[in-house]
Amino acid sequence: MSEEEPDPAVVELAHRMFDLARAGATEELAGYVDAGVPVNLTNDKGDSLLILAAYHDHPATVTALLDRGAEADRANDRGQTALAAAVFRQSPASVGALLSAGASPGAGGPSALDTARFFDLPEMLRLLEAAR
Repeated sequence: MSEEEPDPAVVELAHRMFDLARAGATEELAGYVDAGVPVNLTNDKGDSLLILAAYHDHPATVTALLDRGAEADRANDRGQTALAAAVFRQSPASVGALLSAGASPGAGGPSALDTARFFDLPEMLRLLEAAR
């Protein structure tokens, strides 16, 4: 194996972490992060564990990742943030956790505010505007 080729075991572990974030397997994912998996691990699209947990509507996983230092405003390759994903999924618990961790309603493109306006999500818009 050359230095340019990633270790297949590492690639497999990374895929497992993304699957855990999507599934909301909070305790298992948190255990891996506590054991040394980078909390801001991203996939080939720039989606972080936090973005995937928020998009798949797992507020407990979102909170666990934030508690372990996940970057609340980190955007993927399309400019999307975890907060915008949580707004899109209309998850008040995830939105609240992200805002409490310092996520900016105006970060990213489209931002969480833009997402709430575009999809006409008045409850989400109220949460975001109250945080400003």
